[in-house]
Amino acid sequence: MKPTKLFAVLGGAAVAILSIFLIAADHVDAPAVAQTTTDIADVYAFEGSNPNNTVLIATIQGPLTPGNVTEMAEFPEDVLVEFNIDNTGDFVEDLVIQAIRRGDSMYFFGPAAPAQTGLNSTIQTTAPMNSVKISSTSETEVTTNNNMSFFAGPRRDYFFFDFDRFNQVASDTPPTEGFLPAGQATDFFEDLNVLAITVEVPNSMLGTAPAHAAKATGLPQFDNFPNAYNVWVSAKRKQ
Repeated sequence: MKPTKLFAVLGGAAVAILSIFLIAADHVDAPAVAQTTTDIADVYAFEGSNPNNTVLIATIQGPLTPGNVTEMAEFPEDVLVEFNIDNTGDFVEDLVIQAIRRGDSMYFFGPAAPAQTGLNSTIQTTAPMNSVKISSTSETEVTTNNNMSFFAGPRRDYFFFDFDRFNQVASDTPPTEGFLPAGQATDFFEDLNVLAITVEVPNSMLGTAPAHAAKATGLPQFDNFPNAYNVWVSAKRKQ
């Protein structure tokens, strides 16, 4: 298959993962791609139900309102969503897991060493390939192969944010009690959706995780942080 070169249109914030749960959120605030099919909403990385696995999730096109807006939302065929994994601690991707739609399925390549690092990518067609049928709002398709699991389709937005309270706190006359505690806050995203791409992968395929980035600060409260991969997501459109 002829290699296809893709160019980055948006990069997700970096997160570190291994036995802890971390999230990077970026809902509709990148002007060049806001409300487009390449708009990354969130990046999640956390330990799987099997502690020897890591789950990676990228959500895009959020927020989507329920009904026709969600049902009509599609992954574009000219956009590559790429999970970048740094396992040496230098914040340069050592491995990538690539996801791109073809017809009614999402195809995954990797984990594999990238042909090049940075803003440009080539689809790693010689890397291990898997696919899963893209789910609809009424069905869930999950593929498990080679100890990896895959999902792609609409999901309720996983992110929690009390947007109304945030605006009150950020106003000229903020409430004296500040943000509301759990149980009293209202989730702005409760009835909103995203398109999600999910991969669960054995840590043995990701290499040995480096020392957690927080340890580089030299602050003693980070001494006991576990080793952790650095993970970020980019969406790259074919040019």
